[in-house]
Amino acid sequence: MKQYLYTLEMETRDYECDIQGIVNNANYQHYLEATRHKWLQDNGYSFRKWHEEGIDVVVSEINIKYKTPLHGQEAFLSCLNLRRDGARFVFEQDIYRKADMALCVSAVVSTVSIVDGRISRGDELASLFGL
Repeated sequence: MKQYLYTLEMETRDYECDIQGIVNNANYQHYLEATRHKWLQDNGYSFRKWHEEGIDVVVSEINIKYKTPLHGQEAFLSCLNLRRDGARFVFEQDIYRKADMALCVSAVVSTVSIVDGRISRGDELASLFGL
């Protein structure tokens, strides 16, 4: 497993699975988003606080590659790295099944900052992220 800025352990829930017993593809987006939010929280940041200050960070693009399925009640690690690409903050996120460290999902999530209703270069957040 490569090095990550942040790793969060989670577990799938039975109701997230389809008739085949595997996690429905849409739930992976929830896992990825929960990881980004928890990373921010653990670093003292808050989407809610930023919103109250007129700053919204929104997803502009998601590319997900599904590799190996997760099943109900499986523990997994949701990992992220962050880089800046111009005005975008790009989260490189991977999900691994904990039992065998199989790569389940590899995703690239691009976000942009909107300040007072206008797209921003993101400078107001870049220093917080060390970018």
